[in-house]
Amino acid sequence: MPRKVILFIACSLDGFIAKPNDDLSFLSIVQKEGEDYGYGEFIQAVDTVILGRKTYDWVMTQVPAFPHADKDTYVITHTPRPDIGKTKFYAGDLKDLLTKLKSEPGKNIFIDGGAAVVNVLLHDHLIDEYIISIIPILLGSGTRLFNDNRPEQKLQLLAAKHFDTGLVQLHYKS
Repeated sequence: MPRKVILFIACSLDGFIAKPNDDLSFLSIVQKEGEDYGYGEFIQAVDTVILGRKTYDWVMTQVPAFPHADKDTYVITHTPRPDIGKTKFYAGDLKDLLTKLKSEPGKNIFIDGGAAVVNVLLHDHLIDEYIISIIPILLGSGTRLFNDNRPEQKLQLLAAKHFDTGLVQLHYKS
């Protein structure tokens, strides 16, 4: 089965993945003991993670060890750094990287953010599926998940789930 490139991300109802100053505190309003919103099952079907350098740097301020250290991870950056285990800092062309990865055998490829990476991938129609968790809040400003001036893409709804925390999760394929 071919590998899929899947965006699994959360945003506010008005489409922001972060408040100003990269503040993600709004995500905590849906935290609930024992609820991972399908993340545990999703991550088992993944062996490769792609994320932007700003997202990586933020994650590293929140946890003592990188949570995807067991997976082939590509941190997209303009400034190369030495690799750390299976984590590679990639400064090349993102389309070339995904084309190469999709041609190799393996599990799915997880796009973990941030907005800059997502929007590059949208321009080249490189995301196969979208799993977007909508947090019940209107932020008004911050970092938008989807930028303007990208190609139109028609999607097919695969599933919609709602949770008692008010979170709604939408799963689309392109």
